Amino acid sequence: MEEVQDDSQTQSSTGQENGDDEVITETSAFVKGEPSQQLELSSPPKVDSELVVLHDKVTKQLIKEGHGQKPSKYSTCFIHYRAWSESAQHKFEDTWLEQRPTEMILGKEKKEMTGLGIGVASMKAGERALLRVGWELGYGKEGSFSFPNVPPMADIVYEVELIGFDETKEGKARSDMTVEERIGAADRRKMDGNALFQENKLEEAMQQYEMAIAYMGDDFMFQLFGKYRDMALAVKNPCHLNMAACFIKLNRYEEAIGHCSIVLGEDENNVKALFRRGKARAALGQTDAAREDYLKARKYAPEDKAIARELRLLAEHDKAVYQKQKEIYKGIFGPRPQPVPKRKNWLILIWQWFLSLFYGLITLFKRERYKSD
Repeated sequence: MEEVQDDSQTQSSTGQENGDDEVITETSAFVKGEPSQQLELSSPPKVDSELVVLHDKVTKQLIKEGHGQKPSKYSTCFIHYRAWSESAQHKFEDTWLEQRPTEMILGKEKKEMTGLGIGVASMKAGERALLRVGWELGYGKEGSFSFPNVPPMADIVYEVELIGFDETKEGKARSDMTVEERIGAADRRKMDGNALFQENKLEEAMQQYEMAIAYMGDDFMFQLFGKYRDMALAVKNPCHLNMAACFIKLNRYEEAIGHCSIVLGEDENNVKALFRRGKARAALGQTDAAREDYLKARKYAPEDKAIARELRLLAEHDKAVYQKQKEIYKGIFGPRPQPVPKRKNWLILIWQWFLSLFYGLITLFKRERYKSD
């Protein structure tokens, strides 16, 4: 198992560290994992659950059960969603691809998301559902010709997941928070996620991490410089790394790679990100890429035993693959053929013997004649 970090700054070691609650390690398995649930889909998923009418223009089918209460009006909800125009089956938006959830304040959502808001209000934290929204509660008669590109009068199909929500009494909307308040709210989410991880509640832990990441969105990070950016990254990067640790435990390696790569985009020498991305790549059979990550991580943490162990496992794996391939090729081509000795012809041998005897007698006769002369 991979370890979850609870440090206020990025550490260089992959093992247990001072002040951290990181105690978990795991061995690599060189097997291809299950397909990621977040891979890009070209069309809406097929769902067989009961159809529920939420509004005369909004229906819902359950994909995955949630837990707890439903959000109330003016709650700040954090969601992931994909959206298709139903007639053309054209996907025009996908927040999973960027691995950054969207914030929606129920009752204050954008006009084109009115139908989506009705669906989200019916969901529990962790729930995933398929929504069908009539064009009247979507992008309307005109559609959208910029981004996203939505045809006129397009009914919309949403695959949406409610990651979690904040009730209005628990805090302000992100847009009304100061920098310190947003970073503090994200840090509390991260701490809650770490506690859930220790209880092995991975899905709930990831919901907390994703909500923490939502507080640190691109629109917010672009405004930060100096110490404030450092403060934000000290919360945001550990959340991405902890998401990666959860995904590795769940064998969702592609998503783990995505979160590690986000951290490496900010800090290309981050040892934890290199180490965890290496583990995910190794599990997918991408051994060359995994070795590259491990070697770079070892450059900045040469004494780290976990990195050395993973490199040793990669070497053993490569050796085993080589031996297996050698046996396969040996079986295909078979052993090298040995030369077949020629069969001896006894008649020729006897004839050659008589000839040699004849020439020998002639030579002897000539010598005797020479002596007599």
